[in-house]
Order: sequence, then structure tokens, then C-alpha cells
Amino acid sequence: MRKLLPGIGAIIASLGFSLWALPRLPAQVPTHWGLDGQPNGWSSPVAAALLLPAIALAVALVLVVAPRIDPRRASYELHGPAYALIGIAVLVLLALSQVAVIGSAIGWNVRMATVVPIGVGALFLVIGNVMPRLRPNWFVGIRTPWTLSSESVWRRTHRVGGYAFLAAGVLLIVVGAAAPGRLLAALIIAGVIAGVVPVGYSYYLWRGEREEARP
Repeated sequence: MRKLLPGIGAIIASLGFSLWALPRLPAQVPTHWGLDGQPNGWSSPVAAALLLPAIALAVALVLVVAPRIDPRRASYELHGPAYALIGIAVLVLLALSQVAVIGSAIGWNVRMATVVPIGVGALFLVIGNVMPRLRPNWFVGIRTPWTLSSESVWRRTHRVGGYAFLAAGVLLIVVGAAAPGRLLAALIIAGVIAGVVPVGYSYYLWRGEREEARP
């Protein structure tokens, strides 16, 4: 819990900002945007002010509980700082998203088509940097049947996965800052880089180990 305090503090701060802004919010608050940056979903002021902070606090609770119920909890003693950094980054992103939503509703010039991909890209950079430090567990990392069946496959997959997340993060930040109109294509490419490539690589490594083990 203590290691996650910066992230929890960010959520509480975003909640305080939302409560301060609550009397200033319009009757319908934009809370969802399309890829073109135009709002396509609205909520009541109370829901807009409270829902995302509540979800973020629930995420924080899951982050605290997960290491205690993971059958491989010993891994958290080895990768505790990396796990905490990922958790803090996720909570800070949720807090900043809440501030952006409420700020936009009270008149700030917030371009969600720019803010969201840059925020997600920054999160990917954090994950990519610490991913090679993660040890086998059931809650965080690239958890496939092949990584969870072999520590060697886990380690090598997460080394490549770290580079993949870094590349995807840089792509999202660049597109969000310079070409938000191409966000859909960037999201698809980033999903392939950060999702499909590490999963496919883990299977490739596992098959290689099986071939080597055959008599």
C-alpha cells in the first residue's frame, strides 16, 4: 500500500478537483470522445465527478490485494519496485484523465484526441522500461500459457516485450502530438506491436524449447 501512495494521492487530488468543479459543471458533461476528438457520450455532473475516481480507487485496491493472493507471491519480493511503478503510472494516468475530462467541461482548452494517446503512450514507456524486471506471476506482465510454463520463455519474452511497449509508446506520443487524425491507424499498429508480437514470440520460444528437449 505504501509504495502506491503517490498514485493513490493523485486519485484523491483528482477527486478533490472534481468536487470543487462540481457546481460549475454543465447539466450534461462530455465523458466519451470518438477518434476524431468529438464528444459522443455524456454523463450527469455527479457521475462525471465521481465515477472515474471510484473506478481508480477500485483499481488501487486490486493492485494492493493481487500480490497477497497470487500463488506466485514470492515473485513480488523480486519485482516489487517495478510492480509499484506500473501501478503508480496507471493510477496517475486515471487521475490525469479525470482532470482532463472535468477541465474540459468547465471550459479548459483540452484536446482529448491529443491528451489520451500521449497519456497512454507515456504509460507504455513506463511499462516498457520495467517489463524486463517482472518475474512470473498471474496478474501483471505478458501472461501466456507459454511464458507461465517456462521461466526462460518468460524472461526472454519480457525483454522483447519491453522494447515492443517502448516502440508502441513512442508511436502513440508522436501521433497524439503531431497527427491526431491518424490515431486509429496508430492504435492498431501499437496494439500489434505491444500485444501480438510478444505473444507470438513467447509461443515461438516455447516451441523452440520443446524441439530442443526432444530426444
